[in-house]
Amino acid sequence: MRTFTRIALAATAVLALAAGSAQAQETVLKIGTEGAYPPMNNLTSSGELEGFDIDIAKALCDEMKVKCEFVTQDWDGIIPALQAKKFDAVIASMSITPERQEQVAFSNPYYTNSLVFVAPKESKFSAETTDGTTIGVQQGTIAADFAEKTYPGADVKAYPTQVEAYTDLSNGRLDAVLADFGPQYGWLKGADGACCDIKGGPVASDDKIGIAVRKDDTELVNKLNAALDAIRANGKYKEVNDKYFSFDVFGG
Repeated sequence: MRTFTRIALAATAVLALAAGSAQAQETVLKIGTEGAYPPMNNLTSSGELEGFDIDIAKALCDEMKVKCEFVTQDWDGIIPALQAKKFDAVIASMSITPERQEQVAFSNPYYTNSLVFVAPKESKFSAETTDGTTIGVQQGTIAADFAEKTYPGADVKAYPTQVEAYTDLSNGRLDAVLADFGPQYGWLKGADGACCDIKGGPVASDDKIGIAVRKDDTELVNKLNAALDAIRANGKYKEVNDKYFSFDVFGG
């Protein structure tokens, strides 16, 4: 009798373990991000991901009761990698544009962006005096597209990452950098950004940032939208917001 009980208990334990393992596999959400766009998403010297996008992703995963698994991907290849099912969603400060909506589906916006110029403090650079200047942007971004169309008299130099543009600005190889307000704000707060400040107000605003998923994944979009509403209501969004910014980035 005792032997039978032990066998039954052991079998139950194995089944429970197998069920638990299957459940864990079913609840992993793979998230693609760049890891080179501080303070939104960035890899630390120890190889850990940090930033506003990362903390928002973790808050959404907690709300959805799934496990976040992050995958870093170069910006230029991030949509093809999503389509190739390298990950399930992109949380990497991606602007919602008509061109991208032809390739992917988006969640509701999780913050609102604007474009601003950063230049050396002593510089007289302004958005009205760009002719003959060299402007740094990150390739494949809204800033790059905007600069090419809006400032034909400037030499617009595109970089693979935002960090590389900042390096050239610090070293005097650029007159200014045009980028999203969040990264500009974050860079200026750090030691490397002590050279510079924001020149003028936003040159473009009301740019909505969303989470990209594959076009046919409407169930995931709905779950992400519900989770976003929940973290906005329960204060978790504000907690993450206030960790990185002294103002509300969600926007109207």
